[in-house]
Order: sequence, then C-alpha cells, then structure tokens
Amino acid sequence: MVMKKIYLFRHGQTTFNRDKKFTGFIDARLTKLGVKQARKIAKELKNKKFEAAIYTRLIRSKQTLKEVLKFHKKVRLIEDDRMIERDYGRLSGHTHNWAIKKYGKEQYEKWHRGFDCRPPGGESFADVEVRVRDFIRWLKKFMKKEKVSVAISAHGNSIRLFRRVWEGLGKKETEKIFIPYDKVFVYSVDVGACK
Repeated sequence: MVMKKIYLFRHGQTTFNRDKKFTGFIDARLTKLGVKQARKIAKELKNKKFEAAIYTRLIRSKQTLKEVLKFHKKVRLIEDDRMIERDYGRLSGHTHNWAIKKYGKEQYEKWHRGFDCRPPGGESFADVEVRVRDFIRWLKKFMKKEKVSVAISAHGNSIRLFRRVWEGLGKKETEKIFIPYDKVFVYSVDVGACK
C-alpha cells in the first residue's frame, strides 16, 4: 500500500466575503485578513510534500495558492474549474441583506443553504455536487497514475460538496457545514505499489 495525500483548503477571505455578498464566479480579491489566512495555510503545509497543485480560474484561488507555493518548488500546476465556487446566478454581487429584503428570509435561506434549491440563474448544491464528483473520479485516477500528493486551492461550496462525497455526509449535514478560511482538510489515497 502506497498512500498519498490530498491537502484541500479554501481561499482566504475576499472583499465580497467581508461585505457579506454573494460572490459566485465574480473575481473578488483577498482582503488583508485573507492574505494572513492564506499565509497560515502556507505555514501549515510548509513541511508537507505534494507534487501537484490544483486551483480554479478565480483570482482568490490563485492568490491563496501563491502563498502556499512560496514554500514549494517544482510543483505541477493544474487549473480545474470543477472545484470553482457555486454560481449564485442573479444573486451574485448582491449582499445577503439585499436578498433577504427583496425575497424574504425564508426564500433566502432556501437559496443560500437548501441542497436542491437553485437561486435564479444559478446552481444548487446538487448541481455543484455533480461536477465535484466528476473531479474526484478524475483526481483519484490522476493520483494513482502519477503517484503524487496534491494541494487543492478551492472554494467554500465546492469543498462542502467534496466533503459530502468523500466523507459520505447526508444532505442536511452538508447544508450546515461551514468551511473556515484557514483550515486544511487532509485525505489519503492508496495509489498502489510503486513501479
């Protein structure tokens, strides 16, 4: 048995996170606090070995990974948007309070945390799960073929669904998960015997 690791982490706080706005695919940058959180992740991973790092096209994912890579050289970089943030559709760019005032708290809660409820023009957790499952299938094959450990700079909702799939969590558990900005989730993959 040859075990390799997945080091999965959320980007640091962004200006939109700070201002309680639905971010989705909008390219919000890290705040000063977000950079500190990214550096905390970097320190936690400083002495961990990984040969590949995966990020999304969004700047917050790249900024966070950049801090981590200050301690790691010769890492294969892979951009993969299957681990991108949930698309909030027409809610993107608006504050949570705006959504509550416009649509009511009950509807806001359904869109924000309901597993199967899509915001207008956006994705539900169930939709995100489809692409995250596809990513996990690919990731396991990639790790086994290449015999590598990986770091993944992702987003709160994609990590939420990664955890659901990997840890076998129920829908209700998944809805309640909060993904901190400065925590690394570690998973092991048996990549088989070395050749």
